[in-house]
Amino acid sequence: MRLRQKPWADKELAENPMFVSQPKELRAHWKTLFGNNNPIHLEIGCGKGKFIVENALRHPDINFLAMEKFEKIICISLRSASQADYPPNLYFFCEDANNITDFFSMGELSRIYINFCDPWRTRGKWRKRRLTHRDFLAKYESIMATKEIHFKTDNVPLFDFSISEFMDCGWQLHNVTYDLHNSGYADNIMTEYEEKFAIGGLKICRLMATKNE
Repeated sequence: MRLRQKPWADKELAENPMFVSQPKELRAHWKTLFGNNNPIHLEIGCGKGKFIVENALRHPDINFLAMEKFEKIICISLRSASQADYPPNLYFFCEDANNITDFFSMGELSRIYINFCDPWRTRGKWRKRRLTHRDFLAKYESIMATKEIHFKTDNVPLFDFSISEFMDCGWQLHNVTYDLHNSGYADNIMTEYEEKFAIGGLKICRLMATKNE
C-alpha cells in the first residue's frame, strides 16, 4: 500500500510537471519525454531529492530520472526540485524497484545510482530484497546500455554483501572505499542522509561497478 500522509500530496502529484504518473507508458520512449538523445541516469530510492536535483543542475547534458516507492516521500522530492526552478532534464515517478523492467526496455539507461538503501536482514528471503542482490543486478543489466552502477551506504555488512554480489555476477569494481569522505574522491554529491552521517562522524562506503559486453 502506498503511503499518503501529506495533506498536500494529491495536489503536488497532480500539478507538478516533473511527476510522471504512468511510467509504464513511457517504456522504450523516455527520450521522447526529454526531447533529446542524451544519456539517461536513474536514481533508485531518491529520498527527499537533494542528490538527484543537484546532479541535474550540474549536468544539463544528461537526463535524470528519480524513482521512489512511497508517495509521501516523492512529494517532498518534487517540492525540492520545484525550488530549484524545475530542471528540464529531471523527472520523478513513484514505483517499486522490483518492477523496474516494466518501466524500461533494453538499453534505455546509462547509469544507476543506489544510495543508502534498506540493508534488510541477512537471512533467507530478506536478503533478496536488497537492491544489490544478484536478482536485481540481472534486471539492471537488462535495461542498461552502458552498464554502470554507483552505490553508497553507511552499512558495512551490506557493502561487503554487495561487493560479493557484483563480483560473482561478473561486474568490475572501481574506486571502492570504506571511508568516502576521507578518500580524496572529488565529485561526491551528498544525500540528506549522508550529510547527517557526515556530521555524526559516520564513515560512508562507496563503489562504482561496471560490466563489459
